[in-house]
Parts: sequence; C-alpha cells; structure tokens
Amino acid sequence: MDPVVIPILVAAIVVVFLVAATVRIVPQARRYNVERFGRYRRTLQPGLNFVLPVADRINTKLDVREQVYSSDPKPVITEDNLVVNIDTVLYYQITDPRAAAYEVADYLQAIDQLTVTTLRNVIGSMDLEGTLTSREEINARLRAVLDDATGKWGIRVNRVEIKAIDPPNTIKEAMEKQMRAERDKRAAILHAEGERQAKILTAEGTKQKDILEAQGTQQAMILRADGESKAVELVFQAVHRNNADAKVLAYKYLETLPDLARSDNNTFWVIPGELTEAIRTVSTAFGDRATGTGPPPGVRREDADDGAADADASDKDHVGAPEIEPNSTLALDAVAAADEAAKQAAVAVSDAKAEAEAAGETRLPRR
Repeated sequence: MDPVVIPILVAAIVVVFLVAATVRIVPQARRYNVERFGRYRRTLQPGLNFVLPVADRINTKLDVREQVYSSDPKPVITEDNLVVNIDTVLYYQITDPRAAAYEVADYLQAIDQLTVTTLRNVIGSMDLEGTLTSREEINARLRAVLDDATGKWGIRVNRVEIKAIDPPNTIKEAMEKQMRAERDKRAAILHAEGERQAKILTAEGTKQKDILEAQGTQQAMILRADGESKAVELVFQAVHRNNADAKVLAYKYLETLPDLARSDNNTFWVIPGELTEAIRTVSTAFGDRATGTGPPPGVRREDADDGAADADASDKDHVGAPEIEPNSTLALDAVAAADEAAKQAAVAVSDAKAEAEAAGETRLPRR
C-alpha cells in the first residue's frame, strides 16, 4: 500500500469521527441536556445542533409531551376507619428539562409518593360516603398540592383523576343490601302512591255516579209528582165539570176505608168523625130509591127538595134523612154495607192496638 494513502485514510476517519461527534440532531418534542466536562452546559432544542467532541456529552434525553402515569392501588384509611384501595391517573408535562434532570433524582417516583401522601391526607378527613361521592373535590385538591410541589422540579401536573375506589368486600355487600333496600322502598312508595291515586279516582267516580243517580231519581220523582198532580187535577176538574153529588163521593169514601185498614205500613189509623155522616148519606140515597120518595114525574128535584124543607121546618122533631122501609132490599144493602165498613174499621183498630202493644207503644189513636 502506498505510504501516502494511509495518512489520508486516517485523516478521513478522524474527520468523520469528529463530524459525528460534533453534530447532534434532536427530534421534535425532545430535549437533550448537554454537559461539558461534567457540568450542565445547555439544553439542545429540536433540529440540528453542534457540540464540542470529547468535551461535551449528552446527559439526559427528555420528552416534553404530556404524559400519563397510572399508579398502583394504594390502601387509604377513611375518617370512619375503613380501608379503601384507590387508583390514580396522573397527567403531567415537563416544562423545564434542566430542573427535571437535576432537581429531583426520579421525578416519577417522587410524584407517586407525593400522590399517596396527599391522598391519605385528603381521604383521612372524609368518610366512606363522602369519598365515593366527592371525586371532583379530591381531584382538585390533589392537583393543587401536586402542581405546587412539582413546580420546582420543572413539571406541570395538568390533571389528576381517581380511576377506582375499592372498599372492602363486606362494605360492598352492605352497600348492595342498602341499595336493594332503597330500591324496594322506592318501589313500595310508588306502589302505595299508585293505589292511593286509584282509590281516589275510584271514590271520585263513585261520588259522581251517586250524584248523577240522585239527580236522576230527583228528576224522576219530580216528573212523577208532576204527573200525579196533573192527574189529580184532571180528575178534580172532571168531577166538578160533571157536577158529582154527595152520594157518589160518600160511596167512594166507603170504598176506600177497607184499603186503609189493610195497609201494612200503618200501626194505627184514625176513624174520621164524618163516617156516620157518610153512612147516613148513603142510606138516604138508597132510601130515596127504595121508598120512591123522590120527586114525582114532571116535578123538578129542586122543587121537591124545597117542599120537603118546608115540611121539615114545620115539624121540629124530624131532622135528618127520610126513614128507610125495613123490608126494602136497597135499604138492607146500605145498612149491611155500613155495618161491614164499621166492622172492618173496628178490626183494623184492634189490630193496630195489638201491634202497638207488642212494639211497646202505649199511645192510642185519638179521634
């Protein structure tokens, strides 16, 4: 080999080595800390950088992007002396590469221990229910403490989230029973409310039904009473229009007396004082037909009555209806009818008295 070539090759190798040792290319979102003779010199930014070979060396390479750190479950004691395991998730970012490399030996371990200590302080002042329902408050307090402590380490804590809170198994079973009891309670309350509403609606419907039935009954009674009153009025007008005499009315009066005696709703009934007058009227009517004492043919009834009245006025001892012949069939029928009515009235009075005595009533009907 030519002796000139060897020095050239050696020089080329030295130049390549020096260039390789001098040039440093830093990727984006990375930071390199450079030391010169063991002392921090500067931090290389992304891109092409030059360093002194042999004198400068790269100590640490750091990633300045936001990173996620998930810690293992840590046991924490609550205020009511219950041990719960809490998992946390930490979102952090390196803002000062020099401080992250030289202010703390292991920033991840330091953050983990600081998180556990802060959690124990925060959870220790809460009971289990407050711990389970106050995650936002716990997260805010953790972030405030960690951000303040890691600021001097060149690290910014962006978010702290509690991933899981695991109480003991016995507490889980008790909580499940409590939740089941609460669900049963709400179900029972809803069922009772439904039954209450149903009963209220049923009562309202029954009330409306009774009101409508009462109104219908009232209208029916009014219409029935109106019809009866009109019927009575028509009968009354017919009687007066046909000019019915006292004999017909007395006869209808006697026909009604047995119906009054047979009524089941009467405990006693009153025999009217004009009963004998009605019987006398009927007897007089039938007596006139039997004896032929009526007015002769061609003579008006009014004239005959005037003559009879004059004859009666002359005789002071004669008052009332004309006598009925004993052998007259019509007279006997009238007397029998009157006797029968009197007997029925007496029987009705006796029955009424017996029923009143049986019921403990001592009151007797007055005439």
